[in-house]
Amino acid sequence: MIYRAAIFDLDGVIADTARLHLQAWRQLAESLQRPWADDTEEKLKGLERMASLEVILGEESGNFSEEGKLALASRKNSRYQELISSLSPKDLLPGAGELLAWLHERKIPIALASASKNAPAVLQALGISNYFSHIADPEQSAPKPSPDIFLAAARGLQVEAELCIAFEDAAAGVAAIKAAQGMTAVGVGSESALGSADYIVGSLEEFAPKDFFLPAIRAAAVS
Repeated sequence: MIYRAAIFDLDGVIADTARLHLQAWRQLAESLQRPWADDTEEKLKGLERMASLEVILGEESGNFSEEGKLALASRKNSRYQELISSLSPKDLLPGAGELLAWLHERKIPIALASASKNAPAVLQALGISNYFSHIADPEQSAPKPSPDIFLAAARGLQVEAELCIAFEDAAAGVAAIKAAQGMTAVGVGSESALGSADYIVGSLEEFAPKDFFLPAIRAAAVS
């Protein structure tokens, strides 16, 4: 199969921004005296902000009003935005910068399908904003494992879903890709967690784009 476009999740695929999210959530949990269990980090993978807050609050969720929850989510996000300022290209995960550059040089369109509302600021801090033709709006899509955001990314690129290959590090994200009208899923991480993906790589360094995308001249002709 030859693909026309690439779609990426952000946290855990392109950069280690997940650690900043976790740091901000953990600080919020500590301020609320909520426990941080061994599986909390895994539960938070791929979730949008309010769903992540529910994980943090756990059985205490019912003790907070909707307004209170929104205030807590805003507090966490403010802390995360502070942490974003520490990002730089050195925070790109292995192979991410090289893969994005390879695709961009060959005029293969690239979109972002991230649950993060701060994605544009993160891409800017990482120095890779110019690689992306489209950033899907998470506020207009149901949370993963709904395929909404991946389908929105494909529409934004004006490429049929079945001609897109998408990269994810979370099981919910892989499930979303697999439900996206024939889109192909590349899981970035462990096979035990991402076994339903079409392909699995330990990092983007292991992904060989020349085996999946049109050569440079043909890509330029159809873009």
